[in-house]
Amino acid sequence: MRLKIGLQMRFFYAILLISSINLPHTLLFAQAEIKEINKEIEKLIKLKKEVESQIEKNRELLKKIEKEQEKLKKAQENLKKLKEEMRKDKYKKLAKAFEGMEPEMAGEKLSKLDDPVKAAYILYNMKAKAAGEALNFVEPKRVSQIVKILTDLKNSK
Repeated sequence: MRLKIGLQMRFFYAILLISSINLPHTLLFAQAEIKEINKEIEKLIKLKKEVESQIEKNRELLKKIEKEQEKLKKAQENLKKLKEEMRKDKYKKLAKAFEGMEPEMAGEKLSKLDDPVKAAYILYNMKAKAAGEALNFVEPKRVSQIVKILTDLKNSK
């Protein structure tokens, strides 16, 4: 039994001796690889921080863009309202001008308008009596178009 343990010990020492000859080279190679791996890890960590920083900058930029879009949307809505008010105001002024005309002249001009919708808006903004008198002098075909538009306009409100 002692002989067997002695042989095992010798075998172990022999392996240790053989591996110790190559061990310094292996350790140096492993240390170089570890240094290289650590450098790569540091690069990756630095790159990760840069990417996270860029993501944060992009998020802030996106928030600014969304705020600007909201402002633009509100400005467009205000512009649309202003445009509608101006259109209404324009028809009110035209209605006053038509009210000041002789009914025959007003009816003739309303008949000659290319767009019956415009004629209807003018009549809609005129006083009822003046509008009725002017309609007496509008061409019958145009009167039916205008009355249909006025009916739709009043029903929608």
